[in-house]
Amino acid sequence: MPRAKRNKPYNPAKAHDRRSRDLSRNAEIATVEVDNPLALEPGEKIVALRSIRNDPLGRLHSHHQIDEAQYQGGRAFQQDWERAERGPRAVDPTREYVDGGQMREPITEGQRKAVLRLNRAVRELGADGSALVHDVLVRGMTMEQVGQRRGLTTQRWKDYFARRFCECLDRLALIYGFATADAVKTPPR
Repeated sequence: MPRAKRNKPYNPAKAHDRRSRDLSRNAEIATVEVDNPLALEPGEKIVALRSIRNDPLGRLHSHHQIDEAQYQGGRAFQQDWERAERGPRAVDPTREYVDGGQMREPITEGQRKAVLRLNRAVRELGADGSALVHDVLVRGMTMEQVGQRRGLTTQRWKDYFARRFCECLDRLALIYGFATADAVKTPPR
């Protein structure tokens, strides 16, 4: 005869557990503490799940391979890239069809400032560093994919690209003001 299930006692700490229980089979997630959007008092935090599947920067941060300043510097670079990018626009079928070209959208002040910050970052990182940062932060490539793209597939090259990428994140943290020159660790030569 099966045993009767007993109710578990009420635990108020689990009252607002908003983490998903039904994840897909190939989900790659990390727990992160964020501000509670439904909080009554400012500063309250909740634990949420963040997808790190197509996010190399988030994966490095969740595995504690980069620190908070490097993470914020990388995110600021990504935001500037998205703000400055002027890619193809969707066609609006509700507007009247007109032969010829359309007027270009004016460049906003936010786009102009983002381009200036990106130009400074590219200048500070150099050609190799800016290409590496672009591959990882914009294209979402892993270190293995970066090595394959350059024809360098050994473990030694993957380790080199990882170290170089961390140096570039240190530089981005300095550029965007998330770290000071004293806080950035310089590797011994």
